[in-house]
Amino acid sequence: MKKIILIFNLSMILAQKVLIPMDLTQKDHLKAYGVAFHVLTERVNVEWLLNYRGGAFLIDQFPFIIKECRLRGVTFELIDGTSVLSIYGEIERNNMEIVLLEKAPKIAIYSPPSKQPWDDAVTLALTYAEVPYKTIWDEEVLTDGLSKIDWLHLHHEDFTGQYGKFYRSYHTALWYIKQKEGFESLALKLGFPSVHEEKKAVARTIKNYVGQGGFLFAMCSATDSYDIALAEEGFDAVHNVFDGTPIDPKAQNSLDFSKTLAFTNFNILTDPMVYEYSDIDFPPSNNPITRGAEADYFSLFEFSAKFDPVPTMLTQNHVFTIKGFMGQTTGFHKSKIKKHIVLMGEDPASDQVKYLHGSFGKGAFAFLGGHDPEDYRHFVGDPPTDLSLHRNSPGYRLILNNVLFPAARKKERKT
Repeated sequence: MKKIILIFNLSMILAQKVLIPMDLTQKDHLKAYGVAFHVLTERVNVEWLLNYRGGAFLIDQFPFIIKECRLRGVTFELIDGTSVLSIYGEIERNNMEIVLLEKAPKIAIYSPPSKQPWDDAVTLALTYAEVPYKTIWDEEVLTDGLSKIDWLHLHHEDFTGQYGKFYRSYHTALWYIKQKEGFESLALKLGFPSVHEEKKAVARTIKNYVGQGGFLFAMCSATDSYDIALAEEGFDAVHNVFDGTPIDPKAQNSLDFSKTLAFTNFNILTDPMVYEYSDIDFPPSNNPITRGAEADYFSLFEFSAKFDPVPTMLTQNHVFTIKGFMGQTTGFHKSKIKKHIVLMGEDPASDQVKYLHGSFGKGAFAFLGGHDPEDYRHFVGDPPTDLSLHRNSPGYRLILNNVLFPAARKKERKT
């Protein structure tokens, strides 16, 4: 019996596998994530080879996988058992690791029912990569709608109840007026006296979701406005142009930083005429430092794949230096980040942290500054980015690393 089992295991090892490289040989990095996700939906495991060829995927060979790669224009290689063993050996000897992806995560995008007049980079990435997702909004969040979600994305939402702080430029615009009316109507329907109280309740519910094991990914203004909302529990910190009531004069001193996920010791900016939430954002939106796209870059940190697999997963890429991109929240001032947070990407020429990761309870979160990795300065009303023109985008790869993270389990070594 032992001989039969040994022969069977050897035949499994020596069977051909599909290798999807993620280095510079890959024709479409973004679609490659979609193939990996699709394989998981078919209940086939995927080995994520961290730091090997840009974070390659290794999968047992099935005809449908080869077909999907060809249909989606994804580069792949068929390798035999000897080559597989050689790859395993190289991974064992170097700063590399194997993470097993076992189950396709259930993905939700936190997005209003009526589309806003600008696009969402994560929605664009998921659509282009052909990764399925659902949209979810406040009413669902507050009524246990997150219980079956593994990965939740927040983009340019405002959890402080200040409608994106667009008051100065857009408070007479029809889309702004309709959005404000819709938000106020929903808050009253859900039993809250104001939008900012309702949004803060949503923020606390999402925090509880993370604490119970969920994974949260946020970009742009959803990063700092989310933590600000958590710190503002129990008092009014918005100007009366937003809610018709006076702001608490002690708002700044009442901030409770123990309730936030990532940021601390920040100062809020409550002037409705200032397009900024706080001094977390660096450079500040109301006084941006524009070096130009050609001179704006940030660098990814290199982690130990064997001892720090989580940040290693979240930073997989075919380059380590990535072009910068702006947003309402472009980056995070290093002095405003809690000490236990893992910094994953920063601008070496300034105090800007672009990408960070942390844990809370049983779950985890990652914040990425900026709005669109392939649109340096994206304005309201600009057309959405065509990702078919950016198939190898390093910035969009950071987004898609996060999508696969909830499916991962570090592969145990046999002794």
